[in-house]
Amino acid sequence: MEAISGVIITLNEEKNIREAIASLQEICTEIIVLDSGSVDRTCEIAESMGAKVYAQEYLGDGFQKNRAVELASHNWVFSLDADERLTPELVQHVKSLDLSKMTVDGMAVRRRNMIGSRWMKCCGWYPDYLVRFFNKKQLRFADTKQHAFVPEVNTERIKFDIIHFTYQNIGELFAKPGRNFSTRAAKIMYLSGKKVSVFSPFIHGFWAFFTNYFFRKGIWYGVDGFSLSLAISCNTYLKYAKLLEYQRDPKVRETENFERIW
Repeated sequence: MEAISGVIITLNEEKNIREAIASLQEICTEIIVLDSGSVDRTCEIAESMGAKVYAQEYLGDGFQKNRAVELASHNWVFSLDADERLTPELVQHVKSLDLSKMTVDGMAVRRRNMIGSRWMKCCGWYPDYLVRFFNKKQLRFADTKQHAFVPEVNTERIKFDIIHFTYQNIGELFAKPGRNFSTRAAKIMYLSGKKVSVFSPFIHGFWAFFTNYFFRKGIWYGVDGFSLSLAISCNTYLKYAKLLEYQRDPKVRETENFERIW
């Protein structure tokens, strides 16, 4: 089997990093951890497990992951987030490959997004195909600051999964998007010059709920489906409400650091 490098970007991931590295070590001969200033034991644990640990101030999701890939010694890399794990079926599939004879430059795997121990199959959360295994000479992450992805160009979708422990519980489902993602997205849109009206938060928020609850089958998954649809809607509403606030309130803009989104 040709050598593979595993890459992980981290920030205060001491609770996850050990299992993430152990998961990648099943298929990788080298593990790269690119840390953006952890103040916990993330780097210590990673080094104790044989990972090569580097430091880099956070550049944004896509830029940071590309930097980690650049540090890899091998051409084929598997990019994993600290809260993700490879399934045994995926491990066996990768081990069976002859990378010297590959006709594609990358593979998109399915991601199982979890709330607690519950696998969420609605609201576009499954199958959530992502290119995570690829030849770095041919492919790279898009230069985006949020929700990094590798374009599916000359890639193959395979029916094997990684498990993403997205949220520990429903409370975290609501707290994290409102605290982090909506503010980041609003700042990115503001800096790009995007303009919205007073109706935008309501329209986008309502449509996000309607789409996920009815079209993306949240309605079939009881409380979890409703909660997930509502959380996506709230995050969407907040994103546009915050952007509107940036547009029309100079006092709010003065309190925000737009030079450091992350």
